[in-house]
Amino acid sequence: MNEGPVLRISPGDLESLLATLDVTFVGLSECLVSMGYSLELGGVNAPGIHYNIVGTGRAVIGKREPVPLMPHTLIVVPPNSPFRIEVEGSNGFTGLRSVKGEPRTASAVSMRRVAGDGDPSLILVCGYFHATYGASTDLFGGLTEPIVEQFNVDDQVDTKLQGALGELVAQEIGSGAMSAALLKQVIVLLLRRSLVSMNAWVERFSVLSDPLVARAFAAMAMRPGDNHSLHTLAQLACLSRSAFAARFTGAIGKSPMQVLRELRLRQAMHQLKAGDMAVELVARNVGYASRSSFIKAFRKSYGMGPSEVRRSVASRD
Repeated sequence: MNEGPVLRISPGDLESLLATLDVTFVGLSECLVSMGYSLELGGVNAPGIHYNIVGTGRAVIGKREPVPLMPHTLIVVPPNSPFRIEVEGSNGFTGLRSVKGEPRTASAVSMRRVAGDGDPSLILVCGYFHATYGASTDLFGGLTEPIVEQFNVDDQVDTKLQGALGELVAQEIGSGAMSAALLKQVIVLLLRRSLVSMNAWVERFSVLSDPLVARAFAAMAMRPGDNHSLHTLAQLACLSRSAFAARFTGAIGKSPMQVLRELRLRQAMHQLKAGDMAVELVARNVGYASRSSFIKAFRKSYGMGPSEVRRSVASRD
């Protein structure tokens, strides 16, 4: 079953994006968390970047499901998102002692944040940043869901971020420029992943070359179950229906309704795997008024019916 991205940026468009990419720091910290503790961060009006260097634990972003942390896990968090780092204690993740970190500000540069008195079980480099291209477009400013990617030691992301942290601590001449250059290397490594990653975040970069199409696609991707039509999507793009359809198909290679169908069916797959929601309710949630038409479209896309997916998940559990 193909649950990968519906869209993906082309190598040529990615090359153009990287050529004009500009990265600036808001702040950077070393975060150390001991066994049985949690460290609470977030509340900054800038995207967050968190890279786990040593240890295992989990990250909790708002009310979402926890993200497992292992060495070389990288997470980019939407602006203004509560973010908590946890290391299980003797009772697992229950009853952790919480330490609150102060929100970052535009004047903050570098600091160490510690949760716990003993040796840290988890060490991360955590920061906030802005990444723009074409002098104006904020690549991650409109992020609504976290980006999670697993790197490895050969990527040297830890070396780059620790180097940036060291530059900010030293406060030597040019330290700001050097730290920003090192962070830019990390962002470039992440954006390269958009060519191969199977995670849905890569879709947000696929239509950057056409802001009007990007606006309509963002609405479809964030809320695929809404009552979208060619007319409403064209209105979002400030185009006539025919002009929008032609422009969308030219930018993406698929029609708007085809892309919408794929987004809806992917969301349905996630909901079917996540719980025991009735098939009829899943169908309504993703924008299908008819159970039979939903089942037909789902089977055509995935080669199996919704009930079969439910049974396969139950058998694994």
